[in-house]
Amino acid sequence: MPQRSTGSRVYLTFVGLALAVAGAVFAALMWRSFQRAREVESWPVVPCFILRSEVEERQIDPNGAVERRFAVLYGYEWEGAPRESDLIKLRGSMWSSKPEGVQSFIERYPEGSRQECRVNPANPAVAVLEPESKAPGYSIWFPLIFVVGGIGMMAGAWRK
Repeated sequence: MPQRSTGSRVYLTFVGLALAVAGAVFAALMWRSFQRAREVESWPVVPCFILRSEVEERQIDPNGAVERRFAVLYGYEWEGAPRESDLIKLRGSMWSSKPEGVQSFIERYPEGSRQECRVNPANPAVAVLEPESKAPGYSIWFPLIFVVGGIGMMAGAWRK
């Protein structure tokens, strides 16, 4: 087998390093998201009352589609003090051009209904109606493939 030049070895090392670093960054972000979901799941559940449940609309471009999102305001009590929150999840409510997605939230959280929300005991001003998804933790293997592949590429570049 012909010997690789130093230039090709350096090139493969940089490509492998880029793959490994990109995979590590995405794995770290996914792990952080998974940890946040586990934390939210452990927050105490308290009763809450939906004060406002509506659809917000926006149109960024006059030629573009109208986007909608679910806007909610609910009240809850924490340690004897009344509080309010407008978060469905920690990330908030996403904008969508599909009206049926927003309508499902309106039906699930109608104005005047009693629900349960999770309250952050470290910061009771933060409460959510729904816990976060733990899916990133179950999918973390995918970016780790890039880490292993990048390390393998770097090792292979310098193998005799």
